[in-house]
Amino acid sequence: MSPFVPHPLLRGPHAQTLGAKFLRSETGIHFRRETWDTPDGDILEVDFADVPGRTWAQLGDRAPVGVLLHGLEGCARTGYAHATYRAFAARGIRPVGMNYRSCGGAMPRAQRMYHAGETSDPRYVIERLADRFDVPLVAIGFSLGANILLKLQGEWGAESPLAAAAVVSPPFDLAAGVARIERGFSKVYSRYLTRRLKGKLRLRLEEFAELDLDAAAGLAGSTLRDFDEHVTAPLHGFEDAADYYARCSSGSFVGAIRTPTLVIRSLDDPFLAEDVPRAALAANPATELLLSAHGGHVAFLARGRRGGVRSWAEDTAGAWLAERV
Repeated sequence: MSPFVPHPLLRGPHAQTLGAKFLRSETGIHFRRETWDTPDGDILEVDFADVPGRTWAQLGDRAPVGVLLHGLEGCARTGYAHATYRAFAARGIRPVGMNYRSCGGAMPRAQRMYHAGETSDPRYVIERLADRFDVPLVAIGFSLGANILLKLQGEWGAESPLAAAAVVSPPFDLAAGVARIERGFSKVYSRYLTRRLKGKLRLRLEEFAELDLDAAAGLAGSTLRDFDEHVTAPLHGFEDAADYYARCSSGSFVGAIRTPTLVIRSLDDPFLAEDVPRAALAANPATELLLSAHGGHVAFLARGRRGGVRSWAEDTAGAWLAERV
C-alpha cells in the first residue's frame, strides 16, 4: 500500500475534509433500490450500484459482493460512496450500500432512528446478503459507519460472515470525538450535523411525544453531545450520552475482531480525538492499521493521474479487500 500524499492544493485537514465534500463526483452510477422489511416492522433501503462498464450483470454471479456503511447523516449515494463503488467494481467486487433508518429518504416506522453503536440493522443486511449471494462478502465503513462496522466485527468475532472489512476515519472514543469537534473551526461540522439531526427530530415530534425523552432540550441544544444527551441516548435505551459513548465506542471491540480488517486514519482528522488504540490494534493479528499524517476526515484526496482529485482511501481499501477474496 502506497503512503498517502495529499493533493498539493488540499494539504490541510479542513481543505481535505471540505474538498471531499464538494469535489467528489456524485454522478455516473446507476442505482437499483430495494426496500427490505425489518424484523421489528420497519424498513431499510438498500442500494445496488451499477458502475458503467462494470455493472453487476457484467461482473457476473460469482463476483464477490462489497457492502458500504456510510457516516453520520450521510447516505449510500454520497461522494465517498461513489468513489468506493468505482473502486470495488474496478477490482471485480459488486457494490451495494445500505442506508440507515431515515437516511435513504423514507422516515422510520419504528420509534427509533440510528446511532454509532446500532449494529442490528447492518447485521441484518450483511447476513441477508450472505444468504442471498453464495460468494465472498466484504464490507467498508466510513466515520460513524466505521465505528459500527468495527463494533459489529468485534461482536461477531470468529463468526463473522465477512471475508474481510475496511474502515476509514473511525472514531475509537466517541466521547473524545464529540469533544474534539467542538473546538476551533471544527464547530462548523458539529453545527451542520446537529442541524440535520434536529430537522429529522422535528418531523417526528408528535410520534415521540409519548416517549421518555426531552425533545425540546434536544432542539434547544447546539452541540452533538446535547442532542445525544436528550434524544439519542434515551431514544435507544442508554442512561445518558456518557453511557451511550462508553458502551458504543469501537475501541472496546477491536480486540475481539477475528476477520482481517484494515483501519485507515489520519492524525490531522478535525472530527476525531487522538484516540487510536495502537497497542490493541498491533496486538490483534486480524487488524492492520494504516495511519497517515494527513488526510482530514473521510477525505484523503490525492492528485489524480489526469488532473483533478483521486480518492486514495477508497482505492487503497478496495485493493486491500480485493486481495482477500
